[in-house]
Amino acid sequence: MTERHFSLADLFELVADTVPDRLALVAGSQRRTFAELDERSTRLANHLAASGVGIDDKVAIYSWNRAEWIEAMFAAWKVRAVPININYRYVADELRYVLENADARAVVFERSFAPLIDEVAADLPLLEHRVVLDDGPDAEAGDAVGYEEALAAASSDRSGTERSDDDMYMLYTGGTTGMPKGVMWRHEDIFFAAMGGGGFGEPPIETPEEIVGRVKPEDQRMISMALAPVMHGAAQWGLCITLFGGGTALLYTGHHFDPHEVWKIVAAERANSVMVVGDAMARPLAEALAEPGVSYDTSSVFSVGSGGAVFSTAVKDQLREQLGEVLIIDTFGASELGAGGSSLDPDAGLRFAATPSMSVLDEDLRPVAPGSGERGLLARRGHIPIGYYKDEAKTAATYVTDPEGVRWATPGDYALVEADGTISLLGRGSGCINTGGEKVYPEEVEAALKSHPDVFDALVVGLPDERFGERVAAVIAPRPGRTPSLDDIAAHCRTKVAGYKVPREVCLAEEIGRTPAGKPDYAWAKGLLAC
Repeated sequence: MTERHFSLADLFELVADTVPDRLALVAGSQRRTFAELDERSTRLANHLAASGVGIDDKVAIYSWNRAEWIEAMFAAWKVRAVPININYRYVADELRYVLENADARAVVFERSFAPLIDEVAADLPLLEHRVVLDDGPDAEAGDAVGYEEALAAASSDRSGTERSDDDMYMLYTGGTTGMPKGVMWRHEDIFFAAMGGGGFGEPPIETPEEIVGRVKPEDQRMISMALAPVMHGAAQWGLCITLFGGGTALLYTGHHFDPHEVWKIVAAERANSVMVVGDAMARPLAEALAEPGVSYDTSSVFSVGSGGAVFSTAVKDQLREQLGEVLIIDTFGASELGAGGSSLDPDAGLRFAATPSMSVLDEDLRPVAPGSGERGLLARRGHIPIGYYKDEAKTAATYVTDPEGVRWATPGDYALVEADGTISLLGRGSGCINTGGEKVYPEEVEAALKSHPDVFDALVVGLPDERFGERVAAVIAPRPGRTPSLDDIAAHCRTKVAGYKVPREVCLAEEIGRTPAGKPDYAWAKGLLAC
């Protein structure tokens, strides 16, 4: 028997062999048992291998959420290749940049994206193989091989593949501070840093084979609804946590977020966990349940979690009002960091119980004292990334070594360590607003704004100011029929935050600009306020 490693493919195969007939994945009308998901991804893996894809070759996945996204991801891992997440909203220049930066050797894409693939292909000499997914439109896909055709012609034999703990997992960041960068992880490190490490509420496993003992019985399996695009790291991590525990992952496959459709799926599949991306998804979900005459069976739900963006207190309260005594779980993490910690405290705001590997470092890269009030950089040691793909300068700036020789990941978030050891996030340094020498972190002001009864969503940015250097400004999406004034907003905020944090300028918009993963688009907000 082939030796097993902390390879994500090996771990999945161990689980699939343990519960082959259990439902693993629901994506729209598509349903896959563990055996079916394993076989289909193995067939695609063998097709890729026969097409010349091998160790460390990059396989781009350019698709909306669908079952084949997950199959392609595991297929790449099975042949020790590296799946590359592509944002389905990219225009040609953005698509070309990521495929070229990643040195993509193959791409699995939806047929409707064929024109963009054709537009950039001539500039990508390394892109040798294309596999097309049918999605309705009848676009010409050139020499691309049909996905189902590829699977039908390939073997389902997965014997003899020797993998490694050092196989590469790569995640392209959203590019909120420049062009996207590929964050490189070893499989073992991402498994322990962001995919539960086989712990699932227990100590992490010590050998790959131990994951079999952590598979829950059928009547205790996790049924988890992932609402974020799978191109988003938090969605990939949550999905793998569910599958590695023998649970069932539910993918939202709509091209536009519909909270009512979400609750229909939750009720039909008896989901017990729903994972969102902050208020952008959570608030519409809560308000859909509150609509007159609406009734969904949510009795199976025991937790709603957020990854990639934290809940505001106002939205937490809305969720509890509609769902009752469910766990509202805030988590924080980053592509460059992994999953850093979580909070179940409804009043914690941006304060989290961190994992033991987390710390806050001062300018000399030494941990700050708990309760000191000293601001520092959020950092993680131990299972951390290798660095950024083809960017040594950014790698050196983000992954630093302290005076004792310990290597840390410091993605740029500032934080404090409270007296009880919890960590209070202040925000990303690049988004920090310096107004008259005072530092203002957008997330705190956004939470204050969203507690206003007339405000549905909000983003806060800094604008140039002759007197103070920068001034606090906000883009607000009001509730239907409401037009809150600057004076009204400012008066409300003064009851929540210090005066220097109160927005001096407000612009109303029909909706807030966000990325497909639900993250705030601060460049969009600045552009709107500058007009």
